[in-house]
Amino acid sequence: MVLVLGLCGLRIGECLALRVRSVDGLRRRLRVTESVSEVGGKLIWSTPKNHQSRDVPMPRALAELVVGETAGKGPNDLVFASPEGNPIRLPNWRRRVWAGAVSRAGLPGLTPHDLRHTAASLAIASGASVKGVQRMLGHKDAAMTLNVYASLFEDDLDLVSERLNAAIASAAVSSTCPEGTAPVQIARPQRRETAS
Repeated sequence: MVLVLGLCGLRIGECLALRVRSVDGLRRRLRVTESVSEVGGKLIWSTPKNHQSRDVPMPRALAELVVGETAGKGPNDLVFASPEGNPIRLPNWRRRVWAGAVSRAGLPGLTPHDLRHTAASLAIASGASVKGVQRMLGHKDAAMTLNVYASLFEDDLDLVSERLNAAIASAAVSSTCPEGTAPVQIARPQRRETAS
């Protein structure tokens, strides 16, 4: 469950609500269709935060582990459940599992939601686009993704610079092409004619 949070970026309620039918091991996808939270000791089942289902990619090694979690379960069973097969109660899980693991790892103050940011950071570092990260996290629009993670995309400026430099070098080479070869054409925006 911790690996799903840290590598796929699900919200904790989405992760706790995953059902076996939501796991596509062949395509290495999780289908996020619902979320669960606990309010006043009662479990409240709902749609994801933006009310839209989404497919989230899983790395191959993680997909194998998640598929293993579904072994012997029916399609409507929860992927992550208590030993008795009941929904995991977040307050109990945080106290019994999370707190000790975080302490042993030397990461005081780390929350399950922090793993969502870890997943986004890893995706960006791996070359994911803004739209890809937006879809993975289930953000309503790319502007929200950029508002939160813009600083992680700054390396894109170096890539833009390198590509522009390559285009300039290519254009310079084409301007010295022998007669009879076609030079590189530089695209110019077309002017719009406006009706007066």
